[in-house]
Amino acid sequence: MQEQPIHWETPGTSRIPFAVYTQQATHHKELERFFYKAHWSYVGLEAEVPNAGDFKRTVIGERSVIMTRAQDGQIHVVENVCAHRGMAFCRERHGNKKELVCPYHQWSYALDGKLQGVPFRRGVRQDGKVNGGMPADFDPKDHGLTSLKVAIRGGVVFASFDHQVESLEDYMGPVILKYFDRLFNGRQLKILGYNRQRIPGNWKLMQENIKDPYHPGLLHTWFVTFGLWRADNKSELRMDDKHRHAAMISTRGSAGQATGGASDVTQVSSFKASMELNDPSFLDIVPETWWEGPTAVMMTLFPSVIFQQQVNSVSTRHIQPDGHGAFDFVWTHFGFEDDTPEMTERRLRQANLFGPAGFVSADDGEVIEFSQQAFESKSQHRALAELGGKDVGDTDHMVTETLIRGMYEYWRNVMED
Repeated sequence: MQEQPIHWETPGTSRIPFAVYTQQATHHKELERFFYKAHWSYVGLEAEVPNAGDFKRTVIGERSVIMTRAQDGQIHVVENVCAHRGMAFCRERHGNKKELVCPYHQWSYALDGKLQGVPFRRGVRQDGKVNGGMPADFDPKDHGLTSLKVAIRGGVVFASFDHQVESLEDYMGPVILKYFDRLFNGRQLKILGYNRQRIPGNWKLMQENIKDPYHPGLLHTWFVTFGLWRADNKSELRMDDKHRHAAMISTRGSAGQATGGASDVTQVSSFKASMELNDPSFLDIVPETWWEGPTAVMMTLFPSVIFQQQVNSVSTRHIQPDGHGAFDFVWTHFGFEDDTPEMTERRLRQANLFGPAGFVSADDGEVIEFSQQAFESKSQHRALAELGGKDVGDTDHMVTETLIRGMYEYWRNVMED
């Protein structure tokens, strides 16, 4: 059945058609325009490939790529598609290799993707003559792996299939770059672990989720009860000039867990006055000098990644689309090489708030799944994002959906011919 053109009720973006989440043709167009052209995508952290020969397999959009560290220490990102017959040859997620070899016909590549070995390239001698072999004009330099443009800042690796893409710094813009550099400030990163989950929902819903300060103090019982994220916290929302990237900045109240009259300000049923922690160490929060005030900063870099600082827990969250109705969500929890053992333990403990079974984040996966189910059953309907008005702009409070409206303003500018 042919998909119908997407209809927006208004010239703005406060009413979002369900069809943006359900149409496969729209999804393919998104991949081309957001993931494969004119955009930077998150690949990983330098700390994941610390030694020569180390590699990590990941994805950009729906294309499999490999991040490698070559013998000279340089980081490369190449597409996981053999230049011979197109096999996605790398199957391990992490490892160490001297070269990349496709098992199908044993074509081998250097860690920068250059073709270095082709079995029987000169043919096979049999009965006094040479049979087969590649044509005389076959040049290995023309048959390497697809190499991506790479940018590294603060130990974070980005890549793009588009070698004409603007600089990473221009792509982020000065507002978002300020918060990025706050987290990735030059200290050596240390990998603490991973979570991975499959969420049966459109990939944009996770970008929306982290651009939505409306829900944390309502959906997440843990947040509001223990005062980590409340609508009345000191806060601000900031975007780049194209409104595609955003930062939600919040400062936890000094009182910590809301009690008595302080809890009334929430005015929500998800507040549980009787809830207590059997292990109070989950709230063993130690301010760090690099915070420079805020206790939580959630950054969304469109289209592929979320950078999280929630008190002492820091992580990246990589969005990996798989069709219009599902995505893999990969969390990389990290700390810093100069952390004390006590701080490392604290970061690991607080990481239990997040991930697929986290006290907080498990809620998000569920609501995204149930939203996608509704979108599929009623594709001609639309969602409403009008809290705080219908316009787009920075704010000094959380009671708004302006960041979602901003993202779809950018989406329409790129997607609508």
